[in-house]
Amino acid sequence: MCRRGMQCSHAANSSALLDSRQPSQLRFPMRLIAVLGSALFLVIAPGTILGLGPWWITRWRFESPAWEALPLRVVGAVLILAGVPILLESFARFALEGLGTPAPVAPPRHLVVTGVYRHVRNPIYVALTSIIVGQALLFGNVVLFGYAAIWVFVFNLAVLVHEEPELRATFGAEYEAYCANVPRWLPRLRGWQG
Repeated sequence: MCRRGMQCSHAANSSALLDSRQPSQLRFPMRLIAVLGSALFLVIAPGTILGLGPWWITRWRFESPAWEALPLRVVGAVLILAGVPILLESFARFALEGLGTPAPVAPPRHLVVTGVYRHVRNPIYVALTSIIVGQALLFGNVVLFGYAAIWVFVFNLAVLVHEEPELRATFGAEYEAYCANVPRWLPRLRGWQG
Protein backbone atom coordinates (compact mmCIF):
# COMPACT_ATOMS: atom_id res chain seq x y z
CA MET A 1 0.00 0.00 0.00
CA CYS A 2 1.33 3.45 -0.91
CA ARG A 3 1.08 6.35 1.48
CA ARG A 4 1.31 10.01 0.75
CA GLY A 5 4.92 11.14 0.51
CA MET A 6 6.31 7.61 0.05
CA GLN A 7 7.50 6.16 -3.23
CA CYS A 8 5.61 3.02 -4.22
CA SER A 9 7.82 0.21 -5.38
CA HIS A 10 5.15 -1.33 -7.62
CA ALA A 11 4.58 2.05 -9.33
CA ALA A 12 8.31 2.40 -9.96
CA ASN A 13 8.45 -1.19 -11.23
CA SER A 14 5.52 -0.67 -13.62
CA SER A 15 7.16 2.51 -14.94
CA ALA A 16 10.39 0.61 -15.51
CA LEU A 17 8.43 -2.16 -17.26
CA LEU A 18 6.86 0.36 -19.65
CA ASP A 19 10.23 1.94 -20.34
CA SER A 20 11.77 -1.46 -21.12
CA ARG A 21 9.14 -2.32 -23.74
CA GLN A 22 10.01 -2.13 -27.37
CA PRO A 23 8.42 0.72 -29.38
CA SER A 24 6.30 -1.81 -31.31
CA GLN A 25 4.91 -3.16 -28.02
CA LEU A 26 3.91 0.35 -26.95
CA ARG A 27 2.31 1.11 -30.32
CA PHE A 28 -0.50 -1.44 -29.94
CA PRO A 29 -2.11 0.15 -26.86
CA MET A 30 -1.52 3.65 -28.27
CA ARG A 31 -3.07 2.61 -31.58
CA LEU A 32 -6.07 1.03 -29.83
CA ILE A 33 -6.63 4.17 -27.76
CA ALA A 34 -6.29 6.30 -30.92
CA VAL A 35 -8.81 4.13 -32.79
CA LEU A 36 -11.33 4.31 -29.95
CA GLY A 37 -10.81 8.07 -29.54
CA SER A 38 -11.18 8.65 -33.27
CA ALA A 39 -14.35 6.55 -33.40
CA LEU A 40 -15.84 8.52 -30.51
CA PHE A 41 -14.89 11.84 -32.09
CA LEU A 42 -16.32 10.65 -35.45
CA VAL A 43 -19.69 10.02 -33.82
CA ILE A 44 -19.68 13.29 -31.87
CA ALA A 45 -18.32 15.89 -34.33
CA PRO A 46 -19.11 14.71 -37.88
CA GLY A 47 -22.16 12.90 -36.53
CA THR A 48 -23.53 16.21 -35.31
CA ILE A 49 -22.40 18.24 -38.33
CA LEU A 50 -23.66 15.71 -40.91
CA GLY A 51 -26.57 14.17 -39.03
CA LEU A 52 -28.14 16.33 -36.38
CA GLY A 53 -27.70 19.70 -38.15
CA PRO A 54 -29.09 18.65 -41.53
CA TRP A 55 -31.87 16.64 -39.88
CA TRP A 56 -32.88 19.67 -37.83
CA ILE A 57 -33.03 21.73 -41.06
CA THR A 58 -34.66 19.16 -43.37
CA ARG A 59 -36.27 16.52 -41.12
CA TRP A 60 -34.96 14.29 -43.96
CA ARG A 61 -37.81 15.47 -46.20
CA PHE A 62 -37.34 16.00 -49.90
CA GLU A 63 -38.44 19.42 -51.08
CA SER A 64 -39.36 20.62 -54.55
CA PRO A 65 -37.48 23.86 -55.15
CA ALA A 66 -37.75 25.72 -58.44
CA TRP A 67 -34.39 24.29 -59.51
CA GLU A 68 -35.42 20.69 -58.78
CA ALA A 69 -34.17 18.22 -61.28
CA LEU A 70 -33.31 14.54 -60.99
CA PRO A 71 -29.73 15.14 -62.22
CA LEU A 72 -29.10 17.51 -59.29
CA ARG A 73 -30.35 14.92 -56.81
CA VAL A 74 -28.05 12.36 -58.44
CA VAL A 75 -25.10 14.78 -58.14
CA GLY A 76 -26.03 15.21 -54.47
CA ALA A 77 -25.99 11.46 -53.91
CA VAL A 78 -22.61 11.19 -55.68
CA LEU A 79 -21.14 13.95 -53.47
CA ILE A 80 -22.36 12.13 -50.36
CA LEU A 81 -21.06 8.77 -51.57
CA ALA A 82 -17.69 10.32 -52.48
CA GLY A 83 -17.35 12.13 -49.14
CA VAL A 84 -18.11 9.24 -46.78
CA PRO A 85 -15.13 6.99 -47.66
CA ILE A 86 -12.76 9.99 -47.64
CA LEU A 87 -14.01 10.94 -44.18
CA LEU A 88 -13.64 7.39 -42.84
CA GLU A 89 -10.20 6.88 -44.38
CA SER A 90 -8.99 10.19 -42.96
CA PHE A 91 -10.11 9.27 -39.45
CA ALA A 92 -8.53 5.81 -39.77
CA ARG A 93 -5.19 7.29 -40.87
CA PHE A 94 -5.14 9.66 -37.90
CA ALA A 95 -5.53 6.70 -35.56
CA LEU A 96 -3.45 4.02 -37.27
CA GLU A 97 -0.59 6.11 -38.67
CA GLY A 98 -0.67 9.32 -36.66
CA LEU A 99 -1.39 7.51 -33.38
CA GLY A 100 -3.88 10.19 -32.41
CA THR A 101 -7.26 11.59 -33.32
CA PRO A 102 -8.60 14.55 -35.31
CA ALA A 103 -9.80 15.98 -31.98
CA PRO A 104 -7.63 18.87 -30.77
CA VAL A 105 -7.42 17.31 -27.30
CA ALA A 106 -5.66 14.18 -28.64
CA PRO A 107 -3.70 15.18 -31.77
CA PRO A 108 -1.60 12.72 -33.76
CA ARG A 109 1.98 12.03 -32.70
CA HIS A 110 3.11 11.67 -36.31
CA LEU A 111 2.33 13.86 -39.32
CA VAL A 112 -0.07 11.99 -41.60
CA VAL A 113 0.85 12.49 -45.28
CA THR A 114 -0.37 9.25 -46.88
CA GLY A 115 -3.62 8.17 -48.53
CA VAL A 116 -5.97 11.07 -49.23
CA TYR A 117 -3.57 13.35 -47.35
CA ARG A 118 -1.25 13.04 -50.38
CA HIS A 119 -3.89 14.94 -52.41
CA VAL A 120 -5.22 17.56 -49.99
CA ARG A 121 -4.16 18.76 -46.52
CA ASN A 122 -7.67 18.87 -45.06
CA PRO A 123 -9.58 15.89 -46.46
CA ILE A 124 -11.89 15.67 -43.44
CA TYR A 125 -13.17 19.20 -43.99
CA VAL A 126 -13.39 18.67 -47.76
CA ALA A 127 -15.38 15.46 -47.19
CA LEU A 128 -17.70 17.12 -44.66
CA THR A 129 -18.38 19.96 -47.09
CA SER A 130 -18.98 17.52 -49.94
CA ILE A 131 -21.48 15.57 -47.86
CA ILE A 132 -23.40 18.67 -46.69
CA VAL A 133 -23.60 20.12 -50.22
CA GLY A 134 -24.66 16.66 -51.40
CA GLN A 135 -27.43 16.64 -48.81
CA ALA A 136 -28.57 20.11 -49.97
CA LEU A 137 -28.84 18.87 -53.56
CA LEU A 138 -30.37 15.52 -52.65
CA PHE A 139 -33.06 16.98 -50.37
CA GLY A 140 -33.53 20.07 -52.52
CA ASN A 141 -33.03 22.31 -49.50
CA VAL A 142 -31.51 25.75 -50.10
CA VAL A 143 -30.98 26.36 -46.36
CA LEU A 144 -28.46 23.51 -46.30
CA PHE A 145 -26.26 25.50 -48.71
CA GLY A 146 -26.11 28.25 -46.10
CA TYR A 147 -25.36 25.65 -43.44
CA ALA A 148 -22.50 24.37 -45.62
CA ALA A 149 -21.18 27.92 -46.10
CA ILE A 150 -21.13 28.48 -42.33
CA TRP A 151 -19.13 25.29 -41.82
CA VAL A 152 -16.69 26.18 -44.62
CA PHE A 153 -16.05 29.48 -42.81
CA VAL A 154 -15.56 27.66 -39.47
CA PHE A 155 -13.25 25.05 -41.04
CA ASN A 156 -11.13 27.71 -42.72
CA LEU A 157 -10.87 29.69 -39.51
CA ALA A 158 -9.88 26.58 -37.52
CA VAL A 159 -7.20 25.69 -40.05
CA LEU A 160 -5.69 29.17 -40.31
CA VAL A 161 -5.88 30.19 -36.66
CA HIS A 162 -5.24 26.91 -34.83
CA GLU A 163 -4.33 23.85 -36.86
CA GLU A 164 -1.64 25.12 -39.23
CA PRO A 165 0.26 27.11 -36.56
CA GLU A 166 0.10 24.09 -34.24
CA LEU A 167 1.33 21.71 -36.94
CA ARG A 168 4.16 24.08 -37.87
CA ALA A 169 5.24 24.27 -34.24
CA THR A 170 5.02 20.50 -33.77
CA PHE A 171 6.41 19.13 -37.05
CA GLY A 172 8.52 22.05 -38.35
CA ALA A 173 10.28 21.49 -41.67
CA GLU A 174 8.39 18.25 -42.32
CA TYR A 175 5.10 20.14 -42.27
CA GLU A 176 6.53 23.05 -44.30
CA ALA A 177 7.56 20.62 -47.07
CA TYR A 178 4.10 19.07 -46.98
CA CYS A 179 2.43 22.50 -47.25
CA ALA A 180 4.66 23.45 -50.17
CA ASN A 181 3.52 20.39 -52.12
CA VAL A 182 -0.07 19.64 -51.09
CA PRO A 183 -2.89 22.21 -51.39
CA ARG A 184 -5.02 23.18 -48.43
CA TRP A 185 -8.49 22.79 -50.03
CA LEU A 186 -8.53 21.80 -53.71
CA PRO A 187 -7.14 18.29 -54.14
CA ARG A 188 -4.26 17.71 -56.53
CA LEU A 189 -4.90 14.95 -59.04
CA ARG A 190 -1.63 13.08 -58.55
CA GLY A 191 -0.73 12.35 -54.96
CA TRP A 192 2.42 13.88 -53.51
CA GLN A 193 5.21 11.36 -53.16
CA GLY A 194 7.13 13.17 -50.39
